[in-house]
Formats: sequence, structure tokens, C-alpha cells
Amino acid sequence: MLFFAFLLKVTWILAADGGHHWTYEGPHGQDHWPTSYPECGGNAQSPIDIQTDSVVFDPDLPAVQPHGYDQPGTEPLDLHNNGHTVQLSLPHTLHLGGLPRKYTAAQLHLHWGQKGSQEGSEHQINSEATAAELHVVHYDSESYGSLSEAAQKPQGLAVLGILIEVGEAENPAYDHILSHLHEIRHKDQTTSVPPFSVRELFPQQLDQFFRYNGSLTTPPCYQSVLWTVFNRKVQMSLGQLEKLQGTLFSTEEEGPEPLVQNYRVPQPLNQRTIFASFIPVGPLYTTGEMLGLGVGILAGCLCLLLAVYFIARKIRKKRLGNRKSVVFTSARATTEA
Repeated sequence: MLFFAFLLKVTWILAADGGHHWTYEGPHGQDHWPTSYPECGGNAQSPIDIQTDSVVFDPDLPAVQPHGYDQPGTEPLDLHNNGHTVQLSLPHTLHLGGLPRKYTAAQLHLHWGQKGSQEGSEHQINSEATAAELHVVHYDSESYGSLSEAAQKPQGLAVLGILIEVGEAENPAYDHILSHLHEIRHKDQTTSVPPFSVRELFPQQLDQFFRYNGSLTTPPCYQSVLWTVFNRKVQMSLGQLEKLQGTLFSTEEEGPEPLVQNYRVPQPLNQRTIFASFIPVGPLYTTGEMLGLGVGILAGCLCLLLAVYFIARKIRKKRLGNRKSVVFTSARATTEA
């Protein structure tokens, strides 16, 4: 059974890579992916920037139902550095309800930014990125026999996107992964992780989410993913984020290159519709508008202060002039008397 799972993983890696070398930056970076992977230039690519004022509320969207995620199981899980991310294999006993078909779990992985950056998520909400993003990958096990087969079919995959922001406290659930990163510092290294409740990696409440049709965010960028991006975020401490950003390398032991900034920039939405399970309350103003509004208010206050100053100065001059006139009149009257 373990050998079969390993064989599936190797098949998936070979299918995804397509024999080409790719990176996030440089001559093989994401700007050049469509050259070797034509589907990366398609019109239904991921990730996207979710603008909440343009999503469509769908009250009939069923809630996402993770089955088995809160049960640790008995078998250890494989944690792997594939040179692009850290990936955790998931047991096939985990699956999702609330979707058109049964989707069985395959793996989860993370995306993050440069050292010291708190912008590393792939999806954005109202043009705001978070520190990192967790993707939990599933495949349509009712229709297809393997992940690699389903990956090339419409809605063959279902991926959960969980945005991660920095908070004050450590998140013990993510330590199940982060505490083992030093064991897989270099590309192609693998270690075993004791089983744990994967559900603890998710937001506590899963009722608010966005749903759209998209793609894998890495080559070959198959447009086969039914995306669910949760509106509620999870948190990890700054120390945990720094461990994620500063431990792994994208290369083997010789000539190590830090594994950082492994996120794809948002892709055009084109004619796709983003559905929401709730009515979003979007920001009244964008960041740019807020900045412009702040500058305008500051300038207005400055002008008001200057106006008050000159008015007060004018009144003071007028009073001083009146006082001098009264003194002069009194002195003249005294002299005439």
C-alpha cells in the first residue's frame, strides 16, 4: 500500500513537471511558464485577487464538510521538500463533502514570501495578501482512479485555500509541520511526521468561503481545480513564519538556494464568476483611496489651521488699531480741555 502511494506520488511529480525545469523567478520564472507549459497562459488561471464587491452571493452553496480530518489516524505522514514547497502527504481516509462529488485528500503544501515579508499568499482579498497560504489538494475519486488522472479533467481537483496571517501567539497545529522542517532542509529530502488532526490547520469556522473555477498555481497549470478559498484566516506567530521562511532550500546540498517567495502572482479573472457563501462586507475604500483620503484630510486640517491663524491675526490687528484710536481720542480730548 505504501509502495502504491509512493508510485502515485512519483507519477504525479513526473506529470506535473513535464520534463521541464521551472522556478518562480529568473529565466525559468512564472513570466516564462507559458512557453514550456501552454496552459499556464490560459484564461482560467489561479490564483486570483478576490474583489468582494464583485462576487455573487449564492445562498445554495452547501457548507464544506471535511470528513476524517479531526482523526489523527495511526500511520505517520510523509513530509517532503520538493524544491518548490514543503508538502505533506495525506491519508486517503480524508475526503470532502459539500461538493459536487466525493473528493479524496492527497496532499497539502504551503506558499510564503521572502524573509522578513508578511506578504506571501497566492490568493488576495481586495488586493491584500497575507503572510502565507495553505493549500489542501483533493481529487475526484468517484470519477477517476488517481490524482494524476483527475488533474487533467474539468473539476477533477478540489483545493482548499487557507490564508495565514501573523498573530501574537504560536499556532500549535502548524508546529506539527514546522518543527520537522530542519529534517528536510534540502530538495528531495523526506521525513516522517507523527499523525495529527489536520482539521486544526483550518479556520475554526468554515461557513464563509469563496468558490470559483481555476487552475493549479504551478506548472503545468491545468485548469481543472474547483477552488474554495476561506474568508476567515488562521494565524501563526512571527517566529513560526520566520522558521517557514528561513529553514528550507530549493536545491540539493551543494550550492544551496533559499526556498522563499514561492507564490504565483494573481492572474486575470477574465469572464469567470466568483461565488460567495455569505454576503461580504467589503472595505469602503481601497488602500490607495484611504491614503489619498488621509492626505486630503491632513491638507484640509493644515489649511483650516492657516485660515484660523490669519483670521485671528487680522482680528488682533483690528483690536489693536481700535485700542490705539481710543487712546488717541482720549489724549486729544484731554489736551483740548
